[in-house]
Amino acid sequence: MTKTAPSIASLELRLQTQKDPKQRMVLLDQLTAHYAYTDVPRALLLLDELQHILEEHYYPDFATNYLINRANAENLLYNFEEAEAFCLKAIHLIEERGTSNQQAEVYIDFAAICMNLGEYQEAAQYLEKAEKAIKSFPSARIKARHICREGYVHLRSSNFSAAIELFLEAEKRMNALNSLSIKDRYFQTLIYSGLGKVFELNNEQEKSIRYYLKTLEMCEKYGMMARISWHYLNLGVGYMSLDDLTKAEPYYQKAIETTDDINTYPRASSYANLGYCRLVQKEYQEALELFELAEKLFKEIQEEDYRNFAMIASWRGRLYTENDQSKEAIYHYRMANTYAEKVGDNKQLANTCKELAAVYASLGDFKAAYDYQVYHDRFFEKYMEQANKQKQMEIEVRYEAEKKKREAEVHKLRATKLQLKALRAQMNPHFMYNALNSIQNYITSNEITSASKYLAKFAKLMRQSLDNSDLEIISLEKEIEFLENYLMINEKLRFEDKLSYRIYVDDEIEEDILGVPTMIIQPYVENAIEHGLRTCKNGMIQVKFSLLDEDTILCTVEDNGIGRVKARQLQMNDPQFQNHKSRGTSITEERLKILHNSTDDLLVETIDLYDEVTGDARGTRVEIKIPIVEIQVN
Repeated sequence: MTKTAPSIASLELRLQTQKDPKQRMVLLDQLTAHYAYTDVPRALLLLDELQHILEEHYYPDFATNYLINRANAENLLYNFEEAEAFCLKAIHLIEERGTSNQQAEVYIDFAAICMNLGEYQEAAQYLEKAEKAIKSFPSARIKARHICREGYVHLRSSNFSAAIELFLEAEKRMNALNSLSIKDRYFQTLIYSGLGKVFELNNEQEKSIRYYLKTLEMCEKYGMMARISWHYLNLGVGYMSLDDLTKAEPYYQKAIETTDDINTYPRASSYANLGYCRLVQKEYQEALELFELAEKLFKEIQEEDYRNFAMIASWRGRLYTENDQSKEAIYHYRMANTYAEKVGDNKQLANTCKELAAVYASLGDFKAAYDYQVYHDRFFEKYMEQANKQKQMEIEVRYEAEKKKREAEVHKLRATKLQLKALRAQMNPHFMYNALNSIQNYITSNEITSASKYLAKFAKLMRQSLDNSDLEIISLEKEIEFLENYLMINEKLRFEDKLSYRIYVDDEIEEDILGVPTMIIQPYVENAIEHGLRTCKNGMIQVKFSLLDEDTILCTVEDNGIGRVKARQLQMNDPQFQNHKSRGTSITEERLKILHNSTDDLLVETIDLYDEVTGDARGTRVEIKIPIVEIQVN
């Protein structure tokens, strides 16, 4: 074990002397966040005390941290059902009152628990939720962890190329952080271990060993020992695959002797593999003893672990073959076949039948030798069929992933092209002509102050329009600032105070951090002015923003104009405006469908408003569902 960090030692010392329960709660919160990754038994002891204090002095933030740390500690102890229960409670609290970063972090933690429970689809769903939360408030730290977990999703589905790409990206992002918490260090071990496993499965053993060594180095340096036996086992397997038994053996021995990792499986595997090492070294009695220990542990874990039983029986068969004990060798090879048949392990069946053929040939029983050679050929053919199907499935997985990626790129390209069209269509010539004409009138009337003021406002609006055209996403705050400038110029210059406007933003919306697509709202505001208010003396436009759900903002543009029916009548008599239904609105509606990845025509809904008493038209309301998207942060 590594030495306790001074800060943790200091916290422990303060905990010993602190009597006030609320102050102890603060110390316990900090300590359990560290020990959940470095000393799980100590973490559970302190978490129990923290739970008792929370029963008397409840604070939501500390309660949430308790649940998260408890879930992560139980997960490292392989108590996945308990971890799931605690994490779901944490999710409930955080979704009620937590920040976007807290939500993303707990979703990422829960995805790991889901994968440990074999619930891969649910894990993917929570990683999607995490990604949406990150878009609301980007965090380089949380994003790196998210990419790491995505790498494991692809690793589990055998999409190795995607997994490597994601792990390397996660490593790059994690290394770029200014400071790393113990949880970040834990994620670094996950990244290195994931890369080690990918290279191991692709038979690139040297690279696999390199990353497994980095994993082990970090675990030992920072005292993250809860899964240490797996890392010892992985390194032993890596060296053994290179026939370097001298380097493999010490890691198997460490996996067997460690008391920090309670999992029996890597210990059982290490006994078996160490027995194989002894077999190769012709230390037969010790090999048999190690095989017996391994088999006993495997049976304790799972009574019907036939795959491992087949492997051990096959190695026993080889041992007896080398000792010219043909009867015992045949018995164990046949046992290996029986076990392998139960799990459909055609590779093991092929290998065992080949060994049986050799044993019978050495005994002069050539008929049995021939029969087992035939069996070998059949099983090997089946194994190759399985391997080919597996490769085909991996190719299909990669193809589907690439297909989705290409589709996303095509959608992005379409949206970009529409964005440029929207720029050209966003402000009609009448607005620009009237605004500049009004400024010219100020100049000719020698109202220099007003001319200078509104010329600066108009120039700023044009600059905003050009700047925004280079971006796909802007903050809602900047979009609102653009609308305010646009409406103010309409109010003061074009309509000479015959138009007024109001912009409302719900308190729950953080407009400075929520991103929206550029040039989404202005076309509808322009449409309201051109069709509803152009002929009115006291026009009013209200723009409201509210949160429809965690992924969508609802924008309402409402005017008190003449309504769509009368506007259409005027259009029929005014060729100048006959085709005006702002090109910007139709383009925007198509963009919204692409951005929402939807064919829903109700992303924009137009509602005619009528006076409840007279039935006369009293305006129009347009409701626009705007996707919340990630702000590009430099």
